[in-house]
Amino acid sequence: MPQGAGYAAQRTDGLAIASLVIGILSLLCFWICLGIVLGPTAAIMGYISRQRIATSGGAVGGGTLATVGLVLGILGFIGSVLVFILYVSGLARSSSTG
Repeated sequence: MPQGAGYAAQRTDGLAIASLVIGILSLLCFWICLGIVLGPTAAIMGYISRQRIATSGGAVGGGTLATVGLVLGILGFIGSVLVFILYVSGLARSSSTG
């Protein structure tokens, strides 16, 4: 067997990478309520990616990336919802006192 020949490296699922990137964006942009859209997108992509990785039989990797993207997407969504609720309650208070 020639030196350097062997098995191909495990490829990372592209959906896991996309989930991680969008999850990071949802967490960074939660204060302008972009997490309401980006958060569920990252969570769904992470969930689907984890299923694809599990059924690949070891041919596809990136399970950790998918999990982190899923969690960040959920956190970004929750943060955006909280910011939205605080914004609406602040508007209600300012209009009732005026």
